Amino acid sequence: MTLSGKVALVTGAGSGIGKATAVLFAQQGARVGVLSHTSDEIEQTVKEITAQGHEAIAITADVAREQDMQRAVQQLIERWGRLDIVFANAGINGVWAPIEEISVDEWMKTINTNLTGTFLTIKSAVPSLKKQGGSIIVTASVNGTRIFSNTGATAYSSTKAAQVAMTKMLAVELGRSKIRVNVICPGAVDTEINANTQQRDVEKVKIPAEFPEGSTPLADGESASSEQVAQLALFLASDVSSHISGTEIWIDGASSLLRG
Repeated sequence: MTLSGKVALVTGAGSGIGKATAVLFAQQGARVGVLSHTSDEIEQTVKEITAQGHEAIAITADVAREQDMQRAVQQLIERWGRLDIVFANAGINGVWAPIEEISVDEWMKTINTNLTGTFLTIKSAVPSLKKQGGSIIVTASVNGTRIFSNTGATAYSSTKAAQVAMTKMLAVELGRSKIRVNVICPGAVDTEINANTQQRDVEKVKIPAEFPEGSTPLADGESASSEQVAQLALFLASDVSSHISGTEIWIDGASSLLRG
């Protein structure tokens, strides 16, 4: 699955799924814009890519700021003259709490990063993608799409469900421009995002539920690796998936089928 000659933008590329995907895209021949709001992390990702003899540039930007995302795309166009692949991966878990305890500011922070950030990433990239067609991939989650038992994750799950709806709408809208739009819905992955989740009083609203023994039928309870999710992103970015659009793909070892 070569990406030779293509230019990719990967958001949230400082660690986890984004970093693994940026590295893999570069290894497959793409020139990669490595984007995050944390400059130190993306500089390290770029160093790893260039040390392997591939091309990448670091772009520090906030996905929730329109000017930042317009500037990010412009940097890629000025550097490489085109944009073919967009991996809208940046996101946060935010605050998980009973709904009456979630502040408007906490709600808006999750909405702005996960949903508005996805919207602005795609909106900024579409004019360049329309010149030759391309692939847009969004990172959503099993939460809000198959699993609704993680009580307190109202803001997070709402953004993930909305990302799936956005993907389907845009797959139709952008199809005539030869732009494919798909969404990945990971379950548990070996990233740092769970460590950054702010859980507050969720035990107050937790509904007791008895699940079957074990959590991941396919992998004996093990989480997916960032590299496994990156391989799925590579498939959707490449021409091998040229007739797939408007599709959500769950990558969770079938665990969400037990817990939904």
